[in-house]
Amino acid sequence: MSITVARDKETGVAVVTLDRPEKHNALTLDMARDLAAVWREFRYDDEVRAAVVTGAGERAFCTGIDRAAEVPQPSSPYTIDDPLISVGPKANDLWKPVVAAVEGMACGGAFYLLGEAEFLVAGEGATFFDPHTTYGMVSAFETVHMAQRMPFGEVARMALTGTAERISARRAYETGLVSELTATGGALEAARRVAAVIASHPTEAVQGTVRALWSVKEAARAQALAHAPHLVALGNLPAERQAELFTRRGGGHHLR
Repeated sequence: MSITVARDKETGVAVVTLDRPEKHNALTLDMARDLAAVWREFRYDDEVRAAVVTGAGERAFCTGIDRAAEVPQPSSPYTIDDPLISVGPKANDLWKPVVAAVEGMACGGAFYLLGEAEFLVAGEGATFFDPHTTYGMVSAFETVHMAQRMPFGEVARMALTGTAERISARRAYETGLVSELTATGGALEAARRVAAVIASHPTEAVQGTVRALWSVKEAARAQALAHAPHLVALGNLPAERQAELFTRRGGGHHLR
């Protein structure tokens, strides 16, 4: 199992770790299922009053779905099976607050998780980018999630430039994606600290506040996500063409 959970009964905070650092914490299909199960389990665990989600090591928070994962797809152009659609806490009807602690790279499918956290804490070395368009894939679910918490122009630039640019932790903080910036390696401790403060408050009031906050944009978000599968199904290049583009990838990303 590459998802680990550490519960602190004293503070009421659970730390959920994507624990596959040798693969930049890329999600396997089993990890995606396990992550969804963790969020559902927290709904029934009264000792967990807040959670932190993070990635093991300092190289990456998460780089999305593992490219080696085989995901069979229906032949209809109007639908798509997305194994990451239920990896976030809100997709699993969890309204206990979740804080994301980000070190290193956060890209692509990582935004399913970051988009459903209440707020982000990041180390100075964190970077954010969306590689989809570079490899002939539509960024639909990711952009919808990020459009809820980033200025429109920032989301558009990140998604459309693909791997050509990366957003630095500093720029992410300046634009509101990140709520607290720490020294590299300090994000988890800072996230645990603020999560413990939140967990110390009456959980009914906290969960009600979380639910109220999400209701502000819920209708627009749900409508946008409903379009996402069709856009992906119609706009993605065939898998073999994506693989060809992926093998040509280069480095030298510009940081903003």
